[in-house]
Amino acid sequence: MIGLEELLSPDAVVASMKARCKRDVLAQLAEKAAELTGEPAEEIRRIIADREQLGSTGVGRGVAIPHGKIEGLSRLVGVLARLDKPVAFESVDDQPVDLVFLILAPISASAAHLKALAKVSRLFRDEHALAAIRGAKSADAIFAIAIDPARPDAA
Repeated sequence: MIGLEELLSPDAVVASMKARCKRDVLAQLAEKAAELTGEPAEEIRRIIADREQLGSTGVGRGVAIPHGKIEGLSRLVGVLARLDKPVAFESVDDQPVDLVFLILAPISASAAHLKALAKVSRLFRDEHALAAIRGAKSADAIFAIAIDPARPDAA
């Protein structure tokens, strides 16, 4: 099973994203992912926006997990953002979103992509982890919680 440490790096955490709407969130996630991967931000934004057209990745409880596959990507890449203010995301529970975890995968990585989605979903089903991420003081603290939510000093 893929660990979040294989998907997420400390520089892939945004502790305080300022966004007015879902479109802003996706654009900023694409920019951050472009910095991390070297892939064009516009292509990443298009791919995740296309996925959102199939149905919102807002999974409820203030969480969204946008995802997509990128041609030429060599590995799975994640970006975790905590928003300054929740935004409408057309979530399954109609609640606004304040935590977003973008997952990008190579075209050929179907199994790894699904495992990464499952791992992130498990993290966000953990009430303690959600509360700790929302209350964390820094990107480093958010990263530590995401990697090991059971660690007592993570928050």
